[in-house]
Amino acid sequence: MTSSKTLFITGVSSGFGRAIANAALDAGHQVVGTVRNEAAGAEFEEQLRGRAHARLLDVSQFDTIAPLAAEVESRIGPVDAVINNAGYGHEGILEESPLDEMRRQFDVNVFGAVAVIKAFLPFMRIRRRGHIVNITSMGGTITMPGIAYYCGSKFALEGISDTLAKELKGLGIAVTAVAPGSFRTDWAGRSMVRSPRSLSDYDSMFDPIRRARIDKSGNQLGDPHKAAKAILQLLEMQAPPDHVLLGSDALTLVRAKLAAMLEDISRHEALTRSTDMT
Repeated sequence: MTSSKTLFITGVSSGFGRAIANAALDAGHQVVGTVRNEAAGAEFEEQLRGRAHARLLDVSQFDTIAPLAAEVESRIGPVDAVINNAGYGHEGILEESPLDEMRRQFDVNVFGAVAVIKAFLPFMRIRRRGHIVNITSMGGTITMPGIAYYCGSKFALEGISDTLAKELKGLGIAVTAVAPGSFRTDWAGRSMVRSPRSLSDYDSMFDPIRRARIDKSGNQLGDPHKAAKAILQLLEMQAPPDHVLLGSDALTLVRAKLAAMLEDISRHEALTRSTDMT
């Protein structure tokens, strides 16, 4: 029988966060979920009084995260798993997209996730147990035109997760980067921030991509409820993976990207080796 755990999940109002929280509550776990407003918090707690706990949090307000972690550990109990789900997508041609939008993207998707990790790590380190799950994206390995800021943030979180897994390996704390493909969430819909178009040179390349992304929203291959169950399986593993893909589209695209990279490395091996001291 699965033992009951306490999960801290960021961004439980909708999408993956809500699906993971619901699956965890159904499985008998206790969930502390972060929301952006009191109405969303009240609605979340109505699901299961006593096991669904809402907390107001904007992950880009870094100074508020450590006090919240301490309050959760003190009032609700030891957190067994932290799931960094809060995030959003930015879409826009790099040349057209202001740097402020990149800062905001990284504040939420990268710095916010790291701040949450840093807030809970001292407690997990003392207990010598815990699991940190970072929701990244297949966009942390592959890239597509028009989402440079988003892919950059997910590449960063992938690298941080991989390094952190090595740092915590001997302390009983697991780290897993979960990279979903296309799922039926609001990522490409109301949750996405889009920079206005201004340069016609990019029209023929990018306009069809933007239109296809909008049209596909709500019709993606991936089922977020099945993804949530897969993530709960990770939490039960004795030796969880450092990285896992979710969705057959992610599997196909990432495999193709890695194969292309290996081919490139082999093709230019002589140039690579030419820089060694002789």
